[in-house]
Amino acid sequence: MDEITLQQLLEAGCHFGHKSERWHPKAGDFIYTKKDGIHIIDLATTKAGLDAAIVFIKDIVAEGKEVIFVGTKRQAQGVLAEEAAAVAAPYFSKRWIGGFLTNWEEVKKNIDKVNRLAAEKETNAWKKFPKHERGSLARYLEKVTVDYGGVMKLTEVPGAIFVVDVKKEDTAVREATRVGIPIIAIVDTNSDPTGIDYVIAANDDAVGSIQLITHALAQAYKEGKELYEKIENKKKEEDNTKRVGEE
Repeated sequence: MDEITLQQLLEAGCHFGHKSERWHPKAGDFIYTKKDGIHIIDLATTKAGLDAAIVFIKDIVAEGKEVIFVGTKRQAQGVLAEEAAAVAAPYFSKRWIGGFLTNWEEVKKNIDKVNRLAAEKETNAWKKFPKHERGSLARYLEKVTVDYGGVMKLTEVPGAIFVVDVKKEDTAVREATRVGIPIIAIVDTNSDPTGIDYVIAANDDAVGSIQLITHALAQAYKEGKELYEKIENKKKEEDNTKRVGEE
């Protein structure tokens, strides 16, 4: 993927923080200056954080692990869902499911149930049920798909999470911290970066800022997947060659 430049970050509005009276003292390390009562983010810091996050995501996905993209605020929902879906990455854009990380075993059962019901619907296995029961099942499936639709292919606890706004997604951040999963996040000037493993200091309200950063991370995910598939295919080829030689 092409490197994200300072000019691109500037044009996307990544440098605009919040009003100076709303700042978080621990965000001071990435605040460049104050202009007209608004804190301006140091884009050199933003770029460094984004570059590090890109490398991390690419590497961890290449190892076969997953990264969940999380952005449930209004400005992030559409952008995040589109970018994550485009690269087949798991995501939450409507709401975070409480206990998703800390109560994974039970959550996994729910995901399996949703997948089973979806498969049964596709194969017309519901024909054996009365019409009113089929209607109830369809409504239930539609409801839970809203919650689980972006993570239905997830089979194990993810290797990391990416969140657009650490204040908005505080539950996801707390759960990831509790279970020891690395956190990548867009952190604005009103937020505490403490505990975030990969801080991307940037405007977390502007759609342009969210889209530029999320797209870059989604492309890193895609490249990581492609590397993983190449590694797996090579292993299979080597195993087949070894097997043929033994025969």
